[in-house]
Amino acid sequence: MSSNNPDIDIAKNIRIIEWLKAELIAGIGALYKAMVKNNQEIIGDSLAGLVVGCYLLGKRLGVPFHKLDTRIAERLESSQLQNHEIEEWYGDVTNLEHYFKERNQR
Repeated sequence: MSSNNPDIDIAKNIRIIEWLKAELIAGIGALYKAMVKNNQEIIGDSLAGLVVGCYLLGKRLGVPFHKLDTRIAERLESSQLQNHEIEEWYGDVTNLEHYFKERNQR
């Protein structure tokens, strides 16, 4: 869905990037408010919105969805996360890594 005028496409892309950045910031605010209220439904909605926003922003910045998935998987396998306290205490990194692998096999 592009226009015949490249200047308009560039301006439109910049506007969308700025809008997505603002949406991410607003999403973080909504998450914090939901955490204060301990509202699990709104927490889940806020987190989902942040994840979707990150994927959309990545696409606008030239990172295809599958490349972002690959980078996430690589990050989960990195020694930096494998030695993180959240992994040592709860095993969350390993659990998320297994989830990603199972999801990609479907």
